[in-house]
Amino acid sequence: MKKILITILSATLLFSCGGANKETTEVTLEAEAEELSNLEKEHLLEKVAYADSVNAGLIEDTFKGSARREAIRSIGDATVTINYGSPGKRGRVIWNGLVSYDQVWVSGSHWATAVTFSEDVVINDVEVPAGMYGFFTIPGREEWTLIINKHYDQHLADEYDEADDLVRVSVKPNDLDNEVQRLTYEVDKVSDTEGAISLSWDQVKVSMPFSIK
Repeated sequence: MKKILITILSATLLFSCGGANKETTEVTLEAEAEELSNLEKEHLLEKVAYADSVNAGLIEDTFKGSARREAIRSIGDATVTINYGSPGKRGRVIWNGLVSYDQVWVSGSHWATAVTFSEDVVINDVEVPAGMYGFFTIPGREEWTLIINKHYDQHLADEYDEADDLVRVSVKPNDLDNEVQRLTYEVDKVSDTEGAISLSWDQVKVSMPFSIK
């Protein structure tokens, strides 16, 4: 029988731009799709974070706002946390449409995307001390610039200052086979000492590699 396998990245969402951070929990639900009653399906959806449900194709994206989400993962002794606003595509042109090319972008919505490293890391040969930082990007058709900035408490990119950048990395965007309807971050584990901060939206994915110092 066909099975539904869903990993919840965020058990609770805040449908506002300024809410407090929520702990991320991971729960795996597995059910025989053909045996689910309508009531059971509704119960299943209640347990799945809204954005993940949209990305999984379980529900239509009707919410016009941006949920606040978190992605958390441990790489060796370090824990990396990404707190961000997750806007939806909802039929819009994203790249060089809603998000302009060659301009600094908050890489989410409303308040700046915040990345926290519990331990010192190295990004593009630059040592980044443990702490919380702003994550900005400059999207391009052929190349993106990914940025770690000293200040995470910023609204959009209104107060962004290049002089506060700790590190910049130029990467090539990867094309995705399937559209990601709600902007999603992941902390990808490469090894016990290496990982990557990944952003996926529409049919584009970009990643910033890092290593644990």
